[in-house]
Amino acid sequence: MLFSIQGIVDSLGARPGIPFEVALPDGSRLRTGDGEPRFTIAFHSEAALLRGFTRGHIGLLEAFFDGEIDVDGDLHALFAAGMMSDIGQQVRTVAKVENDLLEWRRSNRTPAQAKANARAHYGLGEPFYRLWLDDPLKMYTCGYWPEGTTSLEQAQRNKIDHVCRKIRLSRGERFVDIGCGFGGFMFRALETTGATGVGVNTTTEQVDWLRGEIARRGLQAQLSVREADFRDVDGQYDKVVSIGVLEHAGRDQLADVVRAHADFLKPGGLGMLHFIGHVGRYDTELFIRKHVFPGGWIPSLADVIVEMERCGLEVVDVENLRRHYAPTLDAWAERFERQWEAIRALDPGRFDERFRRIWLTYLIGCAEMFRSPAGYTHLFQIVFSKGNVTDASYPMGRGFLHAG
Repeated sequence: MLFSIQGIVDSLGARPGIPFEVALPDGSRLRTGDGEPRFTIAFHSEAALLRGFTRGHIGLLEAFFDGEIDVDGDLHALFAAGMMSDIGQQVRTVAKVENDLLEWRRSNRTPAQAKANARAHYGLGEPFYRLWLDDPLKMYTCGYWPEGTTSLEQAQRNKIDHVCRKIRLSRGERFVDIGCGFGGFMFRALETTGATGVGVNTTTEQVDWLRGEIARRGLQAQLSVREADFRDVDGQYDKVVSIGVLEHAGRDQLADVVRAHADFLKPGGLGMLHFIGHVGRYDTELFIRKHVFPGGWIPSLADVIVEMERCGLEVVDVENLRRHYAPTLDAWAERFERQWEAIRALDPGRFDERFRRIWLTYLIGCAEMFRSPAGYTHLFQIVFSKGNVTDASYPMGRGFLHAG
């Protein structure tokens, strides 16, 4: 048994070349790699070992969440090693069956289930998110980190300004922000461009907070928010902004949500799709769907473009910002860890040790996923138009994206 475990440890450590140690329930220790271990994985029971053998990485993660495994050392190194390793083909079939069952139980097919899924994550409350997102915009999507960017706050302002330039947002125009979160894009866009907007959000807690904040700032004449499903189109707008929404459309609802984006846009208008997408068709990671984003599904870039074409949308520009997500997630994870005691104090029953472990796995694991040379998960920004753009309606060169 010990020999077989050592073989697995060696195989896991071979590709990434990261030295680590495994402490077994009987007190023995196994090492792999050269140099001091970057982290130690401590198994407290034979049951924890069995969970790893039978269910692969998801079994190991859930044993970690349950306290049957502890990790001492660099979590970034642990997840970087995990991204480069292959725990075995046999457990993928088990994960696929569980993923399919999860889709059957918690699909976004109905607006009611989509709302419940969104609230499970985004309904944790503004005080929780305020502690570790950028201040004051609270943007919960990938920042934009061109050279010289030194803070999360600057990266998120950069992102909003980048989007505004891409869709040529200007005073006198009215935009819709689909999945508007805490309204960071809306507030910044109004301030910098003078355009007015409407947010659409299905998470009651965020809608209530945002309505109050709009009123507190006295901006009711310029900004508003609707509590509605992303597929509920109330009219057409000059510009459409969708930042971090397609990932929540669901596995089988992509066509409906893309169609709604098209229906929100006036003929000749411009829009932005900012979303996490796969290069190729892959199942979305079971851990994310089960423990972090119920109902979520990462679409392939190809499938998104096909659905856009079916809706009469022209793809004007595609930018891959994958490398920008790792520093965003690094900043979130650092702040989350630093603020953990304040987070726990908000609601010790909800924000317990299991929650902390799940969220650190999510934040740090995703940072290493976007950083990994072996990854196939990217972050895309697609500028689109309803009908073909003309020489007069959109610049012929890209210099305007970096003006100012």
